[in-house]
Amino acid sequence: MDTTRLTTETLPSGDPLDITSELFFTKTGLDQDAVAAAVQGALTGADDGELYLEERHSEMLVFDDGRMKSSSYDNSSGFGLRSIAGEAHGYAHSGDVTLDAIKRAGETVRAVTSGYNGSLALPPKAGGNRALYTARNPLEATAFGDKVELLQDIDAYARAADPLVKQVTVSTAASWQAIRIIRPDGQQVADIRPLVRLNVAVVLEKDGRMESGSSGAGGRVMMDQWMDPQVWKAEVHEAIRVARVNLDSVPAPAGEMEVALGAGWPGVMLHEAVGHGLEGDFNRKGTSLFSGRVGEQVAAKGVTVVDDGTMEDRRGSITIDDEGTPSARNVLIEDGILKGYMQDRQNARLMGVDPTGNGRRESYAHTPMPRMTNTFMLNGDYSQDEIVASIKKGIFAVNFGGGQVDITSGKFVFSASEAYMVENGKIGAPVKGATLIGNGPDAMGKISMIGNDLALDNGIGTCGKAGQGVPVGVGQPTLKMGGITIGGTETA
Repeated sequence: MDTTRLTTETLPSGDPLDITSELFFTKTGLDQDAVAAAVQGALTGADDGELYLEERHSEMLVFDDGRMKSSSYDNSSGFGLRSIAGEAHGYAHSGDVTLDAIKRAGETVRAVTSGYNGSLALPPKAGGNRALYTARNPLEATAFGDKVELLQDIDAYARAADPLVKQVTVSTAASWQAIRIIRPDGQQVADIRPLVRLNVAVVLEKDGRMESGSSGAGGRVMMDQWMDPQVWKAEVHEAIRVARVNLDSVPAPAGEMEVALGAGWPGVMLHEAVGHGLEGDFNRKGTSLFSGRVGEQVAAKGVTVVDDGTMEDRRGSITIDDEGTPSARNVLIEDGILKGYMQDRQNARLMGVDPTGNGRRESYAHTPMPRMTNTFMLNGDYSQDEIVASIKKGIFAVNFGGGQVDITSGKFVFSASEAYMVENGKIGAPVKGATLIGNGPDAMGKISMIGNDLALDNGIGTCGKAGQGVPVGVGQPTLKMGGITIGGTETA
């Protein structure tokens, strides 16, 4: 495929099927009927499978140290052909989107069905989802020169906004992804996915001490809203605020104590410590602590966790997943009771349940697997003030940096990027170096108060699993947990 011809300026607007027909067939001369026949022939005898066509445009601009540090643009296209036989699958992919390449891929994936006579699964339910985001291309919607000027303006403003600012890094990222899925039964579905992100990071220096702060936002939208000075200035001031808090921080205490988690991005702990453990592949294989526990109490009463891929313009939203199943709002835990898992088609069939619209992949070069979309906890009854006031001695973790979890054991470690001491219900000094250490299901059982201030993150999350990254959303209200181990440099 000659990708130099594939610009989006002249594509039809509206229906993703129309757009991808023009993109993958009309512009390239690829015969749609011949491709469908090749897919059908390659997957004869399989239980399931599909041809996944993808075209992606992506751009990233980085302004650092007072100048344009990097400017990158990528235009890639390719296909992935998958054949599923029981628990096995065959997969072949290529950046050469031609009929000959698809037929060669078919010869490869047929190996998995040699001597196997499967029964083709029913196709995903067609339709049902409204359009969740625009089909416009954010790379083309805003002129390149305007984006460069935006970065320059943010850099200059941040340096003038606070005399302690020593370093500023500003970046924008944008992508436009078109996918089309062709099944052996003839069903074809498509999706067009825009994605943008703005990030501001600063380093402040005071009396020889240097600390950093950052703020970012994004979603499946255009860059328009971040071109508004009122909007991007708010991101600058938030980054500076976080850095100033860190400049005044003291060493974090260590020991077991009560912890309050802030609303919004701290939901990343829920995502990692609980969400991954509720993905279907881990539970089918029995490697998650949540395996075989549907209908059981796995969290404190009042805890309801939802994965929702149907939210308009959200970073983790998908109209259809990467197998063609419409996305859904899936209740995973309700009032502390495990209701079900997130499923792709293969694991759902093997577990005897329905797919949930969570089959996701990074690109055409990757196979789909159960992945989260926008995962969050629903509101409770308490205000943030009531939660903080109830803490005798503990930590209020307002924001998180990195973290990791072991799915099999459920053990997690998360570092707080903004946290405060709390004594006798009063917020005290900010602390630096606080890490939260625990076990996911155990921590969910220690939730004693749930706030009424549910917030979602600002659209910055990327989830990694088995070497694949996909955009996701997280969220939660303010929470109180008892008996969480805090790793720090001072004894509590």
